[in-house]
Amino acid sequence: MKSRKIPLRKCVACGEMMPKKSLIRVVRSPEGEVSIDLTGKKSGRGAYLCGKESCFKLAHKNRALDRALKATVGPEVYEQLARDFLAVEETFLAERDKEEVDDE
Repeated sequence: MKSRKIPLRKCVACGEMMPKKSLIRVVRSPEGEVSIDLTGKKSGRGAYLCGKESCFKLAHKNRALDRALKATVGPEVYEQLARDFLAVEETFLAERDKEEVDDE
């Protein structure tokens, strides 16, 4: 049987190419709202971050999300994303570990 091609995406902070499922997607909706998309299916322009807090902080410092989303991301949005990011980090890492075990 032919093995499936795994889509790769680049973390906007560290620049590391990783499988799409192991990254967290930040999306700017057509209405201009910026949020975290764990499903990877929300409509809008997306940017990907590693599941590490250090990458999120680096993206904030370098304004990488502004460039990737092609919109100015205000400080209040970064603060909201920081809260959301910390809230979903444990869930995201647990799901990623579970998928890695299932793949083996």
